[in-house]
Amino acid sequence: MEGSVRDRFRLIYLKSTGTDKPTLNDPVLSPDSRGYGPIACSPDHGTAESFSSRARLHQAKSDLKHPDPKLRLMAMQFLETLDASVALPLLQEVISDRDPDVRARIVDVLIKLGSPDIRSLLRRYLKDNSPKVKLAALRGMFRSGEGVDHNILLQLLSDESPWVRRKMATLLGWGQTEGAFPILAELARDADARVRKAALFSLLSLYPEESEDRLLKAMADPDPDVRKWARKTLVRMVEAPLGRGIPRNEQEKPGSLKL
Repeated sequence: MEGSVRDRFRLIYLKSTGTDKPTLNDPVLSPDSRGYGPIACSPDHGTAESFSSRARLHQAKSDLKHPDPKLRLMAMQFLETLDASVALPLLQEVISDRDPDVRARIVDVLIKLGSPDIRSLLRRYLKDNSPKVKLAALRGMFRSGEGVDHNILLQLLSDESPWVRRKMATLLGWGQTEGAFPILAELARDADARVRKAALFSLLSLYPEESEDRLLKAMADPDPDVRKWARKTLVRMVEAPLGRGIPRNEQEKPGSLKL
């Protein structure tokens, strides 16, 4: 009997990385130990694979409602490997998870799986009370292929989190986003020095000629780091051969700004 119970446990939890004799009170935080690991080999591999897939999906459904957010995150890590038709309905059930780390992860998985209503979901998450979730939604909006909603960007100009405003300035600098100039110009006057610097860099990357006067003004910025950066950037522009702008091989990528 004891061997039978142990075998059933191993079949469900599939190569647990914990101790040989786990107990119900032991913390289990690795994917394998939750039953998300590789399928164990058996003489009847097809039957074992089918049972194992059902067991892992059942475990994921259970973990999505577990009190420990680490286990809910682990369940989503498994769900993103499944077909969207299976994973998306389960994610919709937990879309308002109480933990910001989990909600931020939900955003990433929804985008990866190609949720059909991702645009409306991103709008919802951009109104979240957690800056971490807003950052994830901002990244999602720029990479989802659904287009950038400028009305939302305008609303985020007054977001209380400087990290959100800075991320917006950085992401706008990555490509030719229509209507980016007035938003970046406003962010270049932000109360936070790091936001101003990110916005100035993006302006110079996208609109070098229109932004030179702003760079000159930045040499008198209240923040010493911004002043130093503006002076260094102007020197590079003056030394750049044949034209204006920072030499491409010396530019700091907008995405390299620490967020």
